[in-house]
Amino acid sequence: MTEAAELPPAPEQAREVFGNRFEDAVRYAELLAEAGVQRGLIGPREVPRLWERHLLNCAVLSEVVPEGVTVCDVGSGAGLPGIPLALVREDLKITLLEPLLRRTNFLTEVVELLGLDHVTVVRGRAEEVMGKLTPVHVVTARAVAPLDRLATWGIPLLRPYGEMLALKGDTAEEELKSAATALSKLGAVETSIVHVGEGVVDPMSTVVRVEVGESPGGVRFAAKRAKAARTGRARRRR
Repeated sequence: MTEAAELPPAPEQAREVFGNRFEDAVRYAELLAEAGVQRGLIGPREVPRLWERHLLNCAVLSEVVPEGVTVCDVGSGAGLPGIPLALVREDLKITLLEPLLRRTNFLTEVVELLGLDHVTVVRGRAEEVMGKLTPVHVVTARAVAPLDRLATWGIPLLRPYGEMLALKGDTAEEELKSAATALSKLGAVETSIVHVGEGVVDPMSTVVRVEVGESPGGVRFAAKRAKAARTGRARRRR
């Protein structure tokens, strides 16, 4: 059996980024390095670079999230980027959406342990919860799927004029180009690539921003959303 990798001390940037939630960020890193690895939520090789590659890389997403909005973290997995974002932004209302039970169990434990009262864990797939979850201002995602596929899951969860923020790597520009037609059909009106985390992470985190108009998901999802809303009203009347 391979010996578990050791979690390195938190870098000085973590104190600056997480502020009064720094100790909670340390506890979360410890949980990822221990229970996260044991439950197969994160690979053991990621432990030495948990701070730079995962926690800080995700926390700096806060630079482009508007104040006081609702957020849905699609395919949250072990809580990345949702939990680091929640630790630095208590003004947000965040939903961690994840279909796998072992992951939602872990997320629920973390949320309760860290006292993240502004975070809710929901088990389900994005396409299943559309019409059940209140549409959000911002959808976030990291390492979930190629952009065109991710957009079909994330954009329909947005409220009109919302935006999807997807943390991507070196393929960001290529993915954005190849997904252009799909994004347009889904109601996207503007797309861009932004870099965040200057002075915190090197290289900086790359974010694909997709802004939508008045019909998130386009015509096809507008019909689905209306049907889901009618079903919900009918159930409430019973």
